[in-house]
Amino acid sequence: MSNLIFFTMTKTTLLKNAFIVNENEIFIGSVIIENQLIKDIIKDIAPEISGAAVIDLTGKYLFPGIIDDQVHFREPGLTYKADIGTESRAAVAGGVTSYMDMPNNNPPILTKALLEEKYENAAKKSLANYSFYMGTSIDNLEEVKKINPAEVCGVKVFMGSSTGNMLVNDPESLEKIFSEVKMLIATHCEDDPIILGNMKKYKAEYGDDIPVAKHGEIRSAEACYKSSSYAVNLARKHGTRLHVLHLSTAKEMTLFNNDIPLKDKKITAEVCVHHLTFSDRDYAEKGNFIKWNPAIKTETDRLGLMEALKENKLDVVATDHAPHLKEEKERKYTKAPSGGPLVQHSLQAMLEFFHQGEMPVETIVDKMCHAPAICFQVEKRGFIRKGYYADLVVVDLNRPQKVMAENIHYKCKWSPFEGSIFRSTIEKTFVNGNLVFDSGKFHEEVKGMRLSFQR
Repeated sequence: MSNLIFFTMTKTTLLKNAFIVNENEIFIGSVIIENQLIKDIIKDIAPEISGAAVIDLTGKYLFPGIIDDQVHFREPGLTYKADIGTESRAAVAGGVTSYMDMPNNNPPILTKALLEEKYENAAKKSLANYSFYMGTSIDNLEEVKKINPAEVCGVKVFMGSSTGNMLVNDPESLEKIFSEVKMLIATHCEDDPIILGNMKKYKAEYGDDIPVAKHGEIRSAEACYKSSSYAVNLARKHGTRLHVLHLSTAKEMTLFNNDIPLKDKKITAEVCVHHLTFSDRDYAEKGNFIKWNPAIKTETDRLGLMEALKENKLDVVATDHAPHLKEEKERKYTKAPSGGPLVQHSLQAMLEFFHQGEMPVETIVDKMCHAPAICFQVEKRGFIRKGYYADLVVVDLNRPQKVMAENIHYKCKWSPFEGSIFRSTIEKTFVNGNLVFDSGKFHEEVKGMRLSFQR
């Protein structure tokens, strides 16, 4: 029997001598896992436990599992790009133990029945834990109201471009949604009229050969601010629990506060790894492979986002993982879809900021593990605590790893980080106490669980 299978089947597992990173503290200690949960956390000297599977983590770091609050795993409807099975494998390879997937599928998830079908499918396929947003349109408010807040991460409102009939940008519909939905609303905020006007201008100048470097001018800071400020004002008016996704501009940071604890905030904000990592300087090298909506913008914007993250105006770091085929991204700018795969490399990319002296490891764990759990009120996850699910990640901060085609696990088989050398490596990932990823190998017999929420 292989060690991987042995550790998965054993009821008690002892992870000993790790640098445990949890709740703004780093200490050497051990974690005892029993029946999916963390049974105990012991500082300093590792205990002896008869019959336990033992993993010595001397010199390694133990994090809570990453919770990614925004992914697009493309199922149902676009499974030629990605699916729940492939992308959840990539997720656990990157230390992501829980994810929240968006509703702009084919068909769009606009009814409770379609939402539950998606959950049933994930139960058979997903290596990581999962939740799915309920989608909104201009005419499905009554369906949205059927959703139990304890069973679903939130409701998604596309206030900017979307697929199908999921764009909601008329004032009457938005007023109803913000005033009548009594659970977390997550928004994509870009102003379509501004974007369309900018696109018309650049198409007149360049035709279909618009340089991708103009993407941030087409999907401009003005377009983002107008929409996000509208959402924030609506939320303040109606007392809505609002979570603004993938913020991309320094100007938008004036909309958010850091004067109260996260648990008490009614309006919270997310930033994505790519907006912290890349700027318009990188379009020359990366082209459409860093074409996202909202767009990657200026270096001033990137630095403004980083500062806001440190100041706690930005609460959560996520990915907006949205795979497309390589050949789709290689098309001309106007024909190339926006989005890209990130979930496997988000933690490694954020740890580069630690190596650069930009932020401590404790902050990275806070923004990728603790904060999503608090923000969404996720039950028994996001922390290394007794009685919590044993969603854990083992990281070697001092073992470099080069991103290459052979170690990319996305179905689309490319990454905007391909060729990069990260200074940290994700070694092991535990989901509900099961060792599902171990030094490049997967154990797929045990699937993840549906997330629940303390609401």
